[in-house]
Amino acid sequence: MTRSVLLLAHTGRADAAEAARGVAQRLQDAGVEVRVLAEEAGQLGLTGARVCEPAQAAAGAELVLVLGGDGSILRAAELSRDAGVPLLGVNLGRVGFLAEAEPEHLEDTVGHVLDRDWAVEERLTLDVAVTLDGSLVGTGWALNEASVEKSARERMLELVVEVDGRPLSRWGCDGVVCATPTGSTAYAFSAGGPVVWPGVEALLVVPISAHALFARPLVVAPTSRIAMEVLPSGSSAVLACDGRRTIRLPHGSRVDVVRGSRPVPLARTPHPRTFTDTLVQKFDLPVDGWRGRAQG
Repeated sequence: MTRSVLLLAHTGRADAAEAARGVAQRLQDAGVEVRVLAEEAGQLGLTGARVCEPAQAAAGAELVLVLGGDGSILRAAELSRDAGVPLLGVNLGRVGFLAEAEPEHLEDTVGHVLDRDWAVEERLTLDVAVTLDGSLVGTGWALNEASVEKSARERMLELVVEVDGRPLSRWGCDGVVCATPTGSTAYAFSAGGPVVWPGVEALLVVPISAHALFARPLVVAPTSRIAMEVLPSGSSAVLACDGRRTIRLPHGSRVDVVRGSRPVPLARTPHPRTFTDTLVQKFDLPVDGWRGRAQG
């Protein structure tokens, strides 16, 4: 059976396009079919690749390989999740928390792909439902976060936040971020939320610039149901899932957030780097003077 890999890259970056051509050639030389999205084919200039429409691009592939930053990886996650195909990202962006490898490890990473030398780690997602006057008006999902944000700059957003069917607090705020552990280092982190290791099963609720006595970030059970209702006393709002998929929230809208029914499978290659190492690298944390485990 022919092996097949869906290759995605940041088409706006010359280095990503060049890297994609090199990776595609190496895969093809080893007898692996390379797929590419129709919208990217011309910009990447891949020869001999199978051009696919997004709806069918990942179906039947063994891997979705992404060259780019977190935005590119989040875009690829939409295809990976729907097809149940592992996603492997090589960071060619600025931060790249979602990436498995850095640019200097690209050659080794392709080698792991060719050798099928990877394991699959399932990342928790969020399922989101929006209702208005009791009627369902929209649904969504997120790997990083689902955020409710005010749509009028000059007005504060007024929300009632509920956890597990019970009202928790009323917040006048700029918004609220509901995040996964994977997304704890993204929008939730910039809003003052905690960093949660990916292996922890939990959901985060992080208010943005809330005017309330009780407005601390919350870590709740993965089985919890989080709900937010947009009150008419404040601004209307917008729901954004991973910053990519949006739903308008008029006054009276209710947003329910629960653990997603379908995780995103991430491919993990063999290397000694831990999540702690990733934090130190990405945030340039000071670790001078560390001597390792004490000798006894």
